[in-house]
Amino acid sequence: MGSEQKPVALVTAAGKGMGAAIAKRLGAEGWRVGLLSPSGAAETLQALPEGFARAGSVTETADLEAFVGEATERWGRIDGVVVSTGHPPKGELLALSDEDWHRGLDLILLSVARLARLVTPVMERQGKRAWVNVSTFAAFEPSPVFPISASLRAALAGYAKLYADRYAAAGIRMNNLLPGYIDSLPEKEERLAQIPMGRYGTVEEIAATAAFLLSDGAGYITGQNLGIDGGMNINI
Repeated sequence: MGSEQKPVALVTAAGKGMGAAIAKRLGAEGWRVGLLSPSGAAETLQALPEGFARAGSVTETADLEAFVGEATERWGRIDGVVVSTGHPPKGELLALSDEDWHRGLDLILLSVARLARLVTPVMERQGKRAWVNVSTFAAFEPSPVFPISASLRAALAGYAKLYADRYAAAGIRMNNLLPGYIDSLPEKEERLAQIPMGRYGTVEEIAATAAFLLSDGAGYITGQNLGIDGGMNINI
């Protein structure tokens, strides 16, 4: 496959954890990968055969515009997008401020909406393309430990279904990946007790599933929320 034919993916929060694992998996499968993270994702970039990295935040429109602009200038195409983010503020439900909630909105929901406005016209010119948004098991089993995340990732499920329905005829798919407790988090006995499989998932398992959802093998899957949580979630 010539370089001009290799697919291009954009991955956010690519400096560590699930985002970095997804970027490395895509690179190993022959994708050219653009990375965005506050740190610049330099370590992840070193593991990629072809790629670039930018320092920036998914909450800043100018950073997203520069990120998408560099990818299209370099490669002229965008075939996949993986939106992974950090965590919004946590705390007691009524103790969370308006600023906390607005921060969560920017991070979780508007990051996807802003990128969609920038990338969708590029994808429409190309045809068959795909998105994966890294969400959480708590989107449908809300946890009081993560009130902002749980609330807004439920909203992300609604957005993804609306987007998937709107752009299905153009061959553009969007799905949400709902991880449970993953080994990028500290292991705690009370968390293990919630997992029917009795172990944390691995970032490599998340990466493999994200890569599948971007692949042609998942070409008939869109608008879905796929739990990857060792059996924790009963309402997906």
